[in-house]
Amino acid sequence: MASDQPIRVAIIGLGFGAEFIPIYQNYPGAKVSAICRRSQKDLDECGDRWGIAKRYTSFEQVLKDPDIDAVHINSPIADHASQSLAALMAGKHVACTVPMATSIEDCRKIVEAQRSSGKVYMMMETVVYSREYLFVKDLYDRGELGRIQFLRGSHQQDMEGWPGYWEGLPPMHYATHCVSPCLAILGKHAEHVVCHGSGRIDETLIPKYGSPFAIESATFKIKDSDVCAEVTRSLFNVARQYRESFDAYGDRKSFEWQQVENEEPVIHTRGLPEPEIPTRVKVPDFAHLLPKPIQRFTTKGVYGEGEDHLSFTQGGGHGGSHPHLVHAWLSAIRGERPALPDAATSANWTMVGLCAHESAMKGGEKIVIPIL
Repeated sequence: MASDQPIRVAIIGLGFGAEFIPIYQNYPGAKVSAICRRSQKDLDECGDRWGIAKRYTSFEQVLKDPDIDAVHINSPIADHASQSLAALMAGKHVACTVPMATSIEDCRKIVEAQRSSGKVYMMMETVVYSREYLFVKDLYDRGELGRIQFLRGSHQQDMEGWPGYWEGLPPMHYATHCVSPCLAILGKHAEHVVCHGSGRIDETLIPKYGSPFAIESATFKIKDSDVCAEVTRSLFNVARQYRESFDAYGDRKSFEWQQVENEEPVIHTRGLPEPEIPTRVKVPDFAHLLPKPIQRFTTKGVYGEGEDHLSFTQGGGHGGSHPHLVHAWLSAIRGERPALPDAATSANWTMVGLCAHESAMKGGEKIVIPIL
């Protein structure tokens, strides 16, 4: 599209989605043209608050609007695939919150639709734009970690009290937050996965998805490398403070995420006397990578105190990732850089979890991840 024309964005879903509205409104060369939510009351409250005139209660109406270039989808998980497909086929660029889909077939359809449409698809994975990940990636790119030997991620969260579609969800069906940094740092896809389930959730939660496990833990092989990664997920009936973590073990230095919120992570340096190997490190912010008008959003939410979405609060502000996500997607639409993750990569990150749960249900059988 012409570089002098603003990218006209529609925000779909205004729970978590509203967290992005002021970022787009302050982004040079972007415009929030419309918002969409099923509830007219909630739609009008949001539109009035942020000064957005065009409001839709139907996603289909959004896709028929010729004055919308791109949609940012923040709907419930079950709607991600169908809405992404419909938007691509309608000629809209797509950003979609995680996961891409809940089946391998839907991942395949989205990848094919993106390729045939030529539009940008990007899964809005927060972790690979968090300050912690950007810090580790910078260490790796500068050679400070040396050769990567092993990677580990975990995402543990208590979803009790969240909307009903979360109840009993297989933990690995929502695994991209811990899978993505393990793959992004090497810029490679996962090849195959083995996963085991452990423990048992409340009996009332099991029938919805047929998944009994309290925790699922997977090991996956990274393609075209000698590195494996391990990820752990839990959603219900596990006593653990919210934690999205990422550990990277190199032959020179290793990075380990802090155990609890408000601690600092640890750098381990090989070759030092034993007591000096670990050092607490303060992770810097990376706002300087962004256009100045949205830099402030890396360290604060878009609302006043107490108004942020629960996922934003529990996730410690998602590591300041939201403005980075907006910048990355809009830059890709302008052709300034490839989307990260693009459609094929989004599918691979999602399918690690889908295949991992299949493995767990089959008692730890190795599952090859499809190439799309």
